[in-house]
Amino acid sequence: MIVDLPDLAASEVFARRIASALRSGDVVALSGGLGAGKTTLARGIIAALGHQGEVPSPSFAIIEVYDPPAVRLPLVHADFYRLEDPAEVEEIGLDDYRHGAALLAEWPEHAGGFAHEPGCLSIELESTEKGRRAIVTAGPDWLERGAWI
Repeated sequence: MIVDLPDLAASEVFARRIASALRSGDVVALSGGLGAGKTTLARGIIAALGHQGEVPSPSFAIIEVYDPPAVRLPLVHADFYRLEDPAEVEEIGLDDYRHGAALLAEWPEHAGGFAHEPGCLSIELESTEKGRRAIVTAGPDWLERGAWI
């Protein structure tokens, strides 16, 4: 599925739709080049889950954790850009963070990818002449939820 994102308002609507269907155990895998809008979309999802205030980019910390009541469900926001080897995911303890939480994963390919997980929503963001677009591939768990987009 392709979703056109011509402006920030369209990205916010898309983020709200994702957040409304997001469940513990899900992964939203955000791919695309530098400046493609991964962090912007992640921030929109986090805000739609109820977080108020600034959402720092996890570029240097790698992982930021959000817990209720600040958000509707436990959430891990990870930016794997700085990982040089997918094995480093174990070193940072990602599985421990993910227990009972949803995961927003920027640069998922640097962590070995998550597309094999049934709860993975893969989103490839790219620039177009009219702004941006998202190429969305939904895992079986997302497909079962029906028309969330």
